[in-house]
Amino acid sequence: MCGRFVGFRSVEELIEHFPIHVANVEPTPSYNIAPTQEILAVVRHDAQNHLEKLHWGLVPFWAKDTSNGSRMINARSETVAAKPSFRTAFKWRRCLILADGFYEWKGEKGHKQPMFLTLPDGRPFAFAGLWEAWDNRGKEPTAYRSCTILTREASVSVMPIHNRMPVILKPEGFEMWLSRGNQDVRSLQDIIQNKAYTELKSVPVSKQVNSAKVNRPGNLRPLEPGAKG
Repeated sequence: MCGRFVGFRSVEELIEHFPIHVANVEPTPSYNIAPTQEILAVVRHDAQNHLEKLHWGLVPFWAKDTSNGSRMINARSETVAAKPSFRTAFKWRRCLILADGFYEWKGEKGHKQPMFLTLPDGRPFAFAGLWEAWDNRGKEPTAYRSCTILTREASVSVMPIHNRMPVILKPEGFEMWLSRGNQDVRSLQDIIQNKAYTELKSVPVSKQVNSAKVNRPGNLRPLEPGAKG
C-alpha cells in the first residue's frame, strides 16, 4: 500500500520529467504527505495535461459527503475495474500523482521501522492514480477534487517490507494512462503490469516520520548502521 509519501520538486523540475502542458499551481515541498492533504497530479483536460492539486483520498462523484475520502487513499489494481467506488474513474479519470519517494513500515506491530523507498537513481516518479470531482450533485459551488493511488503485489525488492506496493509508471506508460480514449481494461492492466517500475531502493529513516506533523527534509536522512529510529 502507500500511506505516506514525499514530493519536493519545483515546477521547472516537474516539467522536465513529466508531460505537463499547463502549470498554474505552485508546489509546496512536503516530506511527509498524509491522507486528505493536497498533492500534485497531472490531469488531462481537452487534450492538454494540467498540473493540479488534488486531495489525497478519493471521494466518488455519487458520495453523500467527503468524509470517506481518508479511507480511499489506495485502490487495488486487480479489482479497480469492477469496484463501484473506482470503476468510473478507472475508465474516464486517470492521472499521474507526482512523488519523490514514499514511506512504508517494516516489522511487527509495536516495533515497526519506517523505510523510505525511491527509484534507485533518485529521480521523481509518478504513481498511477484516479481522480474525481465531487460537488454533491451540483449543490456545492466548488467541487472537491480528490484522487487515489493504485497498488499492486509487491516486487522482490519491496516484499521484505510489505506485500503491496504502489504502481509507479514508467514514462512510456504516461500517454496511454492519461488518454481518455483508452478505456480498454486489458490495455490499462497491461500498463500496470508491464509499464511500471518494480525494483526500488529502501533505507531506514527516523521513527519521527510516524507523526505527519514532522515534515522536514531531515525525514529522508538514512539512519546510521546500528542507530535506533
